[in-house]
Amino acid sequence: MPVTAAQRPETSGDRWTDRLLAEGEDPDPRFSLANERTFLAWIRTALALIAGGIGIALAESLIETPLRAVLAVGFSTAGALVAVLAFRRWLRTERALRRAETLPLPVLAPVMAYGVAGTALALLIAVLLTR
Repeated sequence: MPVTAAQRPETSGDRWTDRLLAEGEDPDPRFSLANERTFLAWIRTALALIAGGIGIALAESLIETPLRAVLAVGFSTAGALVAVLAFRRWLRTERALRRAETLPLPVLAPVMAYGVAGTALALLIAVLLTR
């Protein structure tokens, strides 16, 4: 039997989970699970960016050292940023679902699209100029 907000035991309200569950009503589980899948997709993207940063850092024969370091740090930093923003997006979406509000706009999507495109161009130019 599912637990509703009215049946939950009293909590201190200090944790973010307690504050989230105290708002609104439990949404349809399908929506929460879809929100979680989206979050996990963003986390996979973050991991891919971090792995790309590691790969670039190890690609000594393709790119000169100073530029390689900048690109590696850029990719890894982007991965960390995506991970943080992914959690923020999951939390905002879950809160909106619980409150039956309009879902927040995907702020992370255009940042990622333009960021990946710009970084890919920088990487392409770097490879072409150093070969």
